[in-house]
Amino acid sequence: MYKKKKNMSIHTREFNFPCMYNILKVGINMGDLILKMINITKEFYGVKALDNVCLEVKKGEIHGLCGENGAGKSTLMKILSGVYPYGTYTGEIIYNDKQLKLNNVNDSKKEGISIIHQELQLIKELSICENIFLGNEPNKNGIVDFNLMYKKTEELLEELKMDINPFTLVKNLGLGQQQLIEIAKALSQNANLLILDEPTASLTDNEVETLMKILRDLKARGVTCIYISHKLNEVLELCDRVTIIRDGKTIGTEETKNLNQDKIINMMVGREIKDLYPKEEHETGNEFFAVKKFSVYDNNNKNKKIVDNISFTLKKGEILGIAGLVGSGRTELVSSICGFYKGRKEGEIYINNNKVYIRNPIDALNLGIAMVPEDRKKDGIIGSMSVKENISISNINKYKQMLGIINESLELVDVNKYVKEFNIKAANLELKIKNLSGGNQQKAILARFLLRKPNILILDEPTRGIDVSAKYEIYKLINKLVKQGVSIILISSELPEILGMSDRIIVMHEGKLKGEFNNKNLTQEMIMECAIGGK
Repeated sequence: MYKKKKNMSIHTREFNFPCMYNILKVGINMGDLILKMINITKEFYGVKALDNVCLEVKKGEIHGLCGENGAGKSTLMKILSGVYPYGTYTGEIIYNDKQLKLNNVNDSKKEGISIIHQELQLIKELSICENIFLGNEPNKNGIVDFNLMYKKTEELLEELKMDINPFTLVKNLGLGQQQLIEIAKALSQNANLLILDEPTASLTDNEVETLMKILRDLKARGVTCIYISHKLNEVLELCDRVTIIRDGKTIGTEETKNLNQDKIINMMVGREIKDLYPKEEHETGNEFFAVKKFSVYDNNNKNKKIVDNISFTLKKGEILGIAGLVGSGRTELVSSICGFYKGRKEGEIYINNNKVYIRNPIDALNLGIAMVPEDRKKDGIIGSMSVKENISISNINKYKQMLGIINESLELVDVNKYVKEFNIKAANLELKIKNLSGGNQQKAILARFLLRKPNILILDEPTRGIDVSAKYEIYKLINKLVKQGVSIILISSELPEILGMSDRIIVMHEGKLKGEFNNKNLTQEMIMECAIGGK
């Protein structure tokens, strides 16, 4: 446990966002609007991302914003936070009864508007302290006051229930902890309108509960939140009202008490999705893949095992789910099998009873094993390259002619086939992939690896941060692949997803294999008990 420095006691009330107290003094009328966005229209490459969108948010409420990937939610919030400056869109923003004409993010921060993006904005080589106050360091006579910065960071971390040293480097934190540091950074800027874009995508259940409590506390103090999430259970539990956007247009705003998941989904996609996990009956073949006595060591502590002596098998055409809490070693296990993980590993891998050696991802691909990684921004897409290039790159040798010239006609045939089959929405194939929505990026990564026609496809959190319609399309694709004989290893932190799609489930806890189940009459409670170390 982290021990605080002496003489650095916590004085939360001394550093508790002055603007909140001003709000409390005057009192909050929930009928008053803090924000009006009127007829906001924004185009990219001649395509309307937003088409006369309207949004009204009350002071002191938690307001949900829902829609499919590509519906325009993030674009709308980037306009509100100054990422897209005034003049690059049409329409009006009225905030605290005055018109906003923001030129950059700093303008929005001065107005008390802060956004926490879905993709983390932290500098991993810097400490928690330095990240939270980067560009806003407390100083005395022009010299950074590290003691004060340390103290203020401690106060923020305590408010977020994080028992950790403020001088810890961000690169040594898990994804969930990094997300909470982003929230601490926003709170340090005295925001009275806080925008959270998929804030729980990387959090554990306990961290989600902590975040919800924090947001409710902020609401009680008068802070307004706009909460963007594809996790509809969170939206229904947390938000006062919800606005739904579809295809760049406002569909409507409803009080949460009048909504349920089915109604939100129907408003989001324009149709009813009756079975969110459309698992289909299929035959599985013989065991053909085996991992035996596999251990993986921490890259920063070479004596520490983060995967400890795990063995499992996989059948032809089987969906094998791997469950466990964040930090249980799931990602390290599969990434080391595929040659992505840089740390030391031990153990044996067999394909059709033949021992194989995988030193890097190319070896894995050549053996028919492909992996869609957990962090699509960092390890999946190549943001500076086009949609076409991102899909075709795994099979580029197929298109090379003499002197290394690419046969673009042949390349386009393959790419167009998967774009059509996966319903990848892009204005054109030369568009940089970073401009696509998260769901379309994910489908493009899937297309890239399926071009290699793998026998084993490993999906690490394949639906994280994507909307319900895109999830449904990925589930249907999984069904199609297993019927073709492809074997799937599915890692997910969402237990309904694991239960809804897997034939068999193994559960990890602190690097060890704690249980294995055929997926018949299983419940979330049974898996969770195993995941926390029970029987």
